[in-house]
Amino acid sequence: MLVQVVKSKIHRVKVTGADLNYIGSITIDEDLMDAANIIEGERVQIVNNNNGNRLETYAIPGPRKSGEITLNGAASRLVAVGDVLILIVYAFMEFEEAKKFKPCLVFPNEKDNTLT
Repeated sequence: MLVQVVKSKIHRVKVTGADLNYIGSITIDEDLMDAANIIEGERVQIVNNNNGNRLETYAIPGPRKSGEITLNGAASRLVAVGDVLILIVYAFMEFEEAKKFKPCLVFPNEKDNTLT
């Protein structure tokens, strides 16, 4: 039996941009992606603490040390610059493996989304 568990979480990052005219996705500072063990193209659930919206899209890397968190395409309509988000990635695992698995939890600096 496979179960779905939290694999990665970036907790409380601020939206730095919203680009309606970009082709979908969420741009995430590549340092944050590495720290959370998120790969390019991976499915990401986005929880907006400011308005309660939840959506899913895929991750693309942004410039390192930039703190960039930009929602692109239609998803940009569900956020405002400055909104606080939680980014969650899930993985399927065998039941016994999932019981022992520890997710990558990242708590960036809430001022600028960096790892300092």
